[in-house]
Amino acid sequence: MHWADVVAEQLLQHNQAHVLATAITPSGPIHVGNMREVLTTEAVYRALVDRGGHAELIYIGDTFDPLRKVYPFLSDDYQQYVGMPLSEIPCPCGRHESYAHHFLSPFLESLEELGVHPTVYLAHELYGEGRYHQAIRRALDGADTVRAILSEVSSRDLSSSWVPFTVRCPSCGKLQGEVVDYRYPSVRYRCPSCREEGEVDLRQGGVGKLPWRVDWPARWSMFGVTFEAFGKDHAAAGSSWDTGQRIVREVYGREPPTPLVYEFIHLKGKGAMHGSTGTAVAAEDMLAITPPEVLRFLLMKTEPSRHIDFDTGFGLLDLVDEYDRYERIVFGLEEEQAGVKEAERIYWLSQPHPRAAHVMSAQVPYRHLVTIVQIARDWDQVKEILRRNGEIGELSAYEEGKLRERVDKVSHWLDRFAPESVKFEVQDSLPDIEVSGEMRAFFVSLAAALGEQPWDAEAIHQTIHAVAQEQGMPAGRAFRYLYLIVLGQTKGPRAGYFIHSLGREFMLERLAAAAKAGA
Repeated sequence: MHWADVVAEQLLQHNQAHVLATAITPSGPIHVGNMREVLTTEAVYRALVDRGGHAELIYIGDTFDPLRKVYPFLSDDYQQYVGMPLSEIPCPCGRHESYAHHFLSPFLESLEELGVHPTVYLAHELYGEGRYHQAIRRALDGADTVRAILSEVSSRDLSSSWVPFTVRCPSCGKLQGEVVDYRYPSVRYRCPSCREEGEVDLRQGGVGKLPWRVDWPARWSMFGVTFEAFGKDHAAAGSSWDTGQRIVREVYGREPPTPLVYEFIHLKGKGAMHGSTGTAVAAEDMLAITPPEVLRFLLMKTEPSRHIDFDTGFGLLDLVDEYDRYERIVFGLEEEQAGVKEAERIYWLSQPHPRAAHVMSAQVPYRHLVTIVQIARDWDQVKEILRRNGEIGELSAYEEGKLRERVDKVSHWLDRFAPESVKFEVQDSLPDIEVSGEMRAFFVSLAAALGEQPWDAEAIHQTIHAVAQEQGMPAGRAFRYLYLIVLGQTKGPRAGYFIHSLGREFMLERLAAAAKAGA
């Protein structure tokens, strides 16, 4: 049984109705690592619905969190905004409502592409509308209890005057106001940033914020959350999960949600992803180079308790190949191999719109498209080459749409993430190279041999070897000569498929030009 179905079965043993929550702070680019939380939760949501349960998926954007520091991707101008809510800081590019929306908008667009449709709540709106009013009052009335829990569970050294609330200073706008006196509904505060002292009325929305360790259990209570997935950092001994369980029970009188702890996604060679440090790939960048079903597949096939090494280079090509293999298994074109479990369930959970994906796509390996995209000038030429290669026939609208999507994403991969070793440019005419007598003899013989046989990639590859052997030339040298006259460099993609994709006419003309240049 797939891991999402196991969790769903456990949840349904307790109740038929569930609220599944996920939340991310848009303090920087929301990256692929963050997507693990969202897609893990959404997979359990789907499993619940498939079993007839009633489920609601919610996403809370922590837009009322303060800017902690000037991150590496920000200019020094943002130093003045440190401490202010993300929702009230200017957008870095000037095209969004705020700093928070700058990072949140592309993330929500990515969710749409991935087929994830939560009810979206923004924290600054929840606070501003007074939705936290009762949660704040209960936390302040129970300040002694909260303080004791934080001291006992997380070993925090809190003064006897500490209360779980920070005032948003009306003067400087920063969420740093320290409470010096609380008598509902009034809170007196002192701002360490601008030295302002004053009083706020808790009945007015947005005057302050609960600290994270209290905010989290407060929203469990507010929304009736019954399931939440979170990273292992929140599950460590004495962490926010440990304190949250007690706070939600002892302050808010509710049971905590069923948890699912997931491991981090590591960026190959750089460690765990962190948006604030730049060690990450933004979700929208990942979806620019990967079909959404492949990104979902990465997470659906991996138990949440296992960390994932994510490679934007050659590893991405391997990932797409693996997805294609699962698809062939599901549609009966390939036998299920040892080590492949739950292929059908993983495949359908990987589909952004599972009820629409009822036919198999026209599979062309990403590796092949990497070559084709660098040969072709436009989409029509891509199709022409693929038809000549026998990789596609007549395409339905669905098949053409999925294939064109892959071509677009491969193009972005080549621009942003591809290793230099796979990049090349087909020269419009013979490069300015010196053609030796050995080269000329090889080109003449190869042109004659290629002109007499069917245009087949494997046959082309074998013919190159055969002609090189007849000429007493190492095969590696023969391939270098061919890359030189086509690309102007000594390396390139696998020669048989590459030359086949260029077409017989192009290759024979280039060989003739090279032979003539050496005459």
